[in-house]
Amino acid sequence: MRNASGNGFDSSDSFAVSGAAEGAARLHDIPPSITPSHGDDSHLLSRIASPADVKALAPDELAELCREIRATLLAYGHQHGGHIGSNLGMVEATVALHRVFDSPCDRIVFDVSHQSYVHKMLTGRADAYLDPDRFSEVTGFTNPDESKHDQFVLGHTGTSISLACGLAKTRDMEGPNSGIGNVIAVIGDGSLSSGVAFEGLNNAAEQGGNLIIVFNDNEMSIAGDFGGMYGPLARLRASGGTAQPNLFNAFGLDYRYVAAGNDVSALVAAFEEVRNIDHPVVVHIHTLKGAGYDSEETHANQQNASTLPVSLDSPTGVHPTDNVNHSEPWHSDHCNLSDHEPHEGQCEASHWQNPDAAIGKPDDPRKHYGKMAMAALEPRFATEPGLVVISPATPGSNGITHEFRERAGSHYVDTGITESHAVAYAAGIARAGGTPVVATTASFFQRAYDQFFQEMSLNRSRVTVLDFLGGLSGSDNTHSGAYDVTMFSNIPGVTMLVPTSARDYLADLAWATAPAGSADAPAGPAVIRVPGEAILAAERDATLLPVTGGQIADRPQSASLPASASSASGGISAATVRGTVSVTAQHAGARHMLDWRVNQTGSQVAIIGLGNAYPLAEQTAAALSDDYGITATVIDPRQCTSLDSDVLESLRDGHQQVITLEDGQLEGGWGEKVTAYYANHHVSDGSRNPRVLNFGAAKEFTDRVSLGELNERYGLTVEQVTEAITRCF
Repeated sequence: MRNASGNGFDSSDSFAVSGAAEGAARLHDIPPSITPSHGDDSHLLSRIASPADVKALAPDELAELCREIRATLLAYGHQHGGHIGSNLGMVEATVALHRVFDSPCDRIVFDVSHQSYVHKMLTGRADAYLDPDRFSEVTGFTNPDESKHDQFVLGHTGTSISLACGLAKTRDMEGPNSGIGNVIAVIGDGSLSSGVAFEGLNNAAEQGGNLIIVFNDNEMSIAGDFGGMYGPLARLRASGGTAQPNLFNAFGLDYRYVAAGNDVSALVAAFEEVRNIDHPVVVHIHTLKGAGYDSEETHANQQNASTLPVSLDSPTGVHPTDNVNHSEPWHSDHCNLSDHEPHEGQCEASHWQNPDAAIGKPDDPRKHYGKMAMAALEPRFATEPGLVVISPATPGSNGITHEFRERAGSHYVDTGITESHAVAYAAGIARAGGTPVVATTASFFQRAYDQFFQEMSLNRSRVTVLDFLGGLSGSDNTHSGAYDVTMFSNIPGVTMLVPTSARDYLADLAWATAPAGSADAPAGPAVIRVPGEAILAAERDATLLPVTGGQIADRPQSASLPASASSASGGISAATVRGTVSVTAQHAGARHMLDWRVNQTGSQVAIIGLGNAYPLAEQTAAALSDDYGITATVIDPRQCTSLDSDVLESLRDGHQQVITLEDGQLEGGWGEKVTAYYANHHVSDGSRNPRVLNFGAAKEFTDRVSLGELNERYGLTVEQVTEAITRCF
């Protein structure tokens, strides 16, 4: 039962270690009071400085170490948040790996590596989880810059087997002098559904030699499992690893099954059996995602009857689900969002846990605008049978709620962690006359770059892409979306829309998803960059848009700037500004979807703010007016795949400077195209060649640097932009 402190346990909870059950803990009964204190040598975890310390423990101390690690994870999740659920399920397996193998001589590659928290604790980094003052010292993923025990920086999925094959290949070619012993790939938590994982399995079987693939089967992906392989995997679990077909055997791989994947002694025995093996082998372990979270009957009772009864007295804490046929629609319980009430088992909410400090806060932009898009699409399902929303495994974090998925039925498809397949699949739907919408995070779409070029763009497939978390953010180095504009906007035939309000976002969505054959519908694929923090903050506080106040008045589609600010060739027919209009009107004006919008007419300086950088454009214009008496022209380009030459030509008269602002990589990005335009269209009258200043991000990887600090680093603040502008006069 939850107590008032929100730590998930009542003070009356007790902890018990089963006797003959190899010392495994009753995971649902761990009290928070045993969390090791920083520097307290009375606790085992505080004394673990390297894997050698794990090897030095007595066999009966391993369960106590697991108990302390699990309690540390639970406390860490409440205070800091993170991928707690998958790590809770991997406690015993990770302890057993470091008990048996000799890292870093034996190379352990964690897939995605969000399930590597326990590994980090056991390789000298426990204080980063025990001491709140040091929580920021480590990333949420493996990183060789942190430790010699980490092989790769990994934040995407499915690649561990391929990477392990490469390590093993070099070892086998170089022989004893390679310095590499056993090679172990740890994959699971949905990673096996990724296509590259199957490519790795195929190579492993052909390559031969020592290669150990630990498959962490917790019956979950990020959301529920999706795909034809999960039925056979469930039957393998139900049969103790004997059922056929066995997909690993089908690849020609040796195979072992460990039912008690949260029993540290059973895992130690299994890993000892395959240590130094001379051929590739898959060790399939059945674990419980979120093992240690509350196991409340209220959650269990929400599952389909085929998953009950749940044995709460299981000595290992693994609750049998018997969900062989996956009869529950989304293969997990009815947790609504990815950060809401995590608990043991088939729980979507346990993939990512927000810290307690975030409870009750408004939706972040991903959820806010994701829900908005789904609410706009859902009423169309009844009359548009070909309209399909596709999410490669990340629905909840992008506002695609469980309730929406249930109501959408066959209009929603979760393809698993398969971005390449998802885009190609969408292209197939489009070719057949359907209307596919593919939604996931910007950095994950990098995995589908080839499919964007070939299946989507070369074939002019009418695919709509919802690009979440694009632009600058405080993300780790594997999840940064700062490169999305350089990626999407330079693919031939792709239209990338960058809305700066909810109104424009929905208008863009309506236009991009207009049914095939509709008048004014786009001829090819469209990418919509989902608005980020700056846009949502401005919608919640209109003072952050000091020029317009967020209120853009309706104007005719052919509205132009006054003659005093227009070019000699006829002004700006593209200075389009629309208010809230019907979907019909949106379609009627579709030919203007790529026109830039001039929100304030001025002189001397023109500021063009792309997407999330648009509020900065208005704020800079206000500062120029207040402090220097300059009324700047303010422009919202609305898209980043083409230049509005009418607007750019009009700025030659009366504007000495054109400023571009973008919250993404500057080199190869959007602003440089404006600079190139004026350089390539130089006119003889030097007074009509404005100077262009580009502001954006450096070409670099950043790791958990706050958005505010990044903006300061890249000059994307009112003070820095204003200073650069005035310095040039």
